[in-house]
Amino acid sequence: MRWSEFFGVNTAPVLHVAVDEGEGPPIILLHGIASSSVTFTHVVPLLRKNHRVIAMDLLGFGYSPNPPQAHFTLEEHVAAVAGTIKSLRIKGPVTLVGHSLGALIANRYAAVYKSRVKHLVLVAPPVYLPGHTIVHPLERLQMDAYRHLLDYMQANPSVMTAGAKALSQLSPIKNLLEVTEENWRAFTLSLENCIESQTTVEDVSQVTAPIDLVYGTRDFFLSSAGLRVLERMRGVTTTRVEGLDHIVRPRMAEEIARIVNNPSPATGLIKTLKG
Repeated sequence: MRWSEFFGVNTAPVLHVAVDEGEGPPIILLHGIASSSVTFTHVVPLLRKNHRVIAMDLLGFGYSPNPPQAHFTLEEHVAAVAGTIKSLRIKGPVTLVGHSLGALIANRYAAVYKSRVKHLVLVAPPVYLPGHTIVHPLERLQMDAYRHLLDYMQANPSVMTAGAKALSQLSPIKNLLEVTEENWRAFTLSLENCIESQTTVEDVSQVTAPIDLVYGTRDFFLSSAGLRVLERMRGVTTTRVEGLDHIVRPRMAEEIARIVNNPSPATGLIKTLKG
């Protein structure tokens, strides 16, 4: 079986569901690259009282399958998520929350499976635009720096695995960052095929559900140029939380829970909140 056939919705590997708790309207949580469902450690307790909260490990990460034939494209990640959601026998549309890489996957899922998503929450999406499309010289320099960083990460596995191990020990969430020999291929190919080569803006334009965009103002991994494009798009409401970085800390978890419980109107004003 070719890899393209292997990753159909009905044939893609079923992902590891780490959390399936609570009763009520379903919420699906998708984590970022080099992490796992523990990303949402502070989010789950805030939502499970009134919702069925489901957090899964993405393809190649955490306890999910890491098939050798996978290219870890956005289409493959989405197929695995779609197949897993189908296996859970969820009735009705879901609220889909994605963080970082998970936001790009959630965005594509909502664009393809329009009727299955009633609310899309994009948390800290790494929206990287082609350098030649950015007018401001400092923002173009920032985008070039991101791409050089991504290239360095892919070319230096030993440095990345050692650095990830050290950072994980300092992380406020246990086992938040995992870059190992076992998931190195999933990590580098997801970087290349989902983050470096992405269609986020086009995907957002195809989503029919209300979209809430939320991120911290001190998030080093985000591009101001890319975020600004998203903020101006139809159906997108933005919440900026002052002083927060890329990690879903308790304050960001509270904001995610607030947004899930009170979806923004189709297009609202940009809000800036204190961290």
